[in-house]
Order: sequence, then structure tokens, then C-alpha cells
Amino acid sequence: MTYILTNKKAIFVIYRILRMKVFFLLFIGVITYSCGGSTAVYYPKPKGYERIDLPEHRYQTLEGSYPYTFEYSESAVITPDKSKDAEPNWILVEYPKLNAKVQFTYKPLYGDLQKLDKHVADAYKLASKHQVRATSQKEQVIKLENGKSVVVIELEGEVPSHYQFYATDTSKHFLRGAVYLNSATFGDSLRPIVDFLKIDSRHILETLKWKN
Repeated sequence: MTYILTNKKAIFVIYRILRMKVFFLLFIGVITYSCGGSTAVYYPKPKGYERIDLPEHRYQTLEGSYPYTFEYSESAVITPDKSKDAEPNWILVEYPKLNAKVQFTYKPLYGDLQKLDKHVADAYKLASKHQVRATSQKEQVIKLENGKSVVVIELEGEVPSHYQFYATDTSKHFLRGAVYLNSATFGDSLRPIVDFLKIDSRHILETLKWKN
């Protein structure tokens, strides 16, 4: 008889212990949920950039009565430079979908080395106008695959033109180019466009030919 009573007590004690554990776990769950709801930390989504679909690098030959010719992008259009200081044979290679352009300014030399010196100095002077907002400026002479040498000026920072260059045969022709973004500011989101235009500009220089 004692054996039976002892088992009943044991079962009763175990039942109470299990019931207390269940209540305790439910209590902890409610508290955790309540605290989690009041102390949840929300982080702002990282700033995203608008997707830029860059065209393929396919080229066509510049047509016209210009004293030079080169291959330029099939996604670009040629328009005459209509700025107030524009001279004959100044053109724009415009990229409507990229809101960018490459401006070409041509100067005949007529065998005058003083003219060449002046145009080279002007090229550096025009690039230096951006130094106020540029974080860096790098100049280098590049030997092209076609055997020609050109001078390239690269700028970084909040500047409208990040890539400029000039080519010359030192006796008859001088051609300067400058890549411009029409956007008022420059950020990481526009870096792919700048890199794309650098590749196109390099192709223009590789295929540049003087007509006379």
C-alpha cells in the first residue's frame, strides 16, 4: 500500500514540475517577443544606383570633308560644334543615351612650330581649369599600336571632363579631344560611363588618320 501511495506522490510531483516548466517557458517567450518588438533595430537600405545599360563597342568611320578621320561608336552621332568660339572642323561626338560627348577641336599648323607650342600650352591650360575641383591630375604620353604617340590627361573628382588628349603630326595637324559628362555632378554611378568613353577615345586615337 505504501508503495502505491509513493508512486502517486511521485507522479503528482513530476506533474507539477512539468506544469511549472511549461508556464515558465511560455512566460519567457512572451517577454522575449515583447522586448524584441520594442527594441528591434532597423537599418536603412544601402543607396542604390540606377542601372546603366552601356552599348557595345562597335564602330563606324567618320565621313565628311574634315582634314582627319577616325572610327567612332555606332551609338554616337556627329554634330558640328556650335559654341561661340568654334572654328571650322570642330565637331562633337555625342552619346545621346549616355548624356555625354567628346569634343574635338582642330588646329592647322602650316608648318609653324610656334603654333604647335601655343596649342600644346592651351591644351594644358584648358585641363588646368578643372584643377580647382579635381582631386588628382595625371598626364602621360601613350604609344599607340598604330605607331603614333599621343598625350593623355586624366582627372579625378567633381569635374565635367575626366579624360582629355591631343594628337599631332607636328607640322600640319593638331587635334585635341575632351570627354564631357552633361551631368552636373560626378559619382560612382557614372564611373562606368567614363570608363566606356575612355575605351572609345582610345579607339578613336588608334584609328586617327590625317587626310593631307
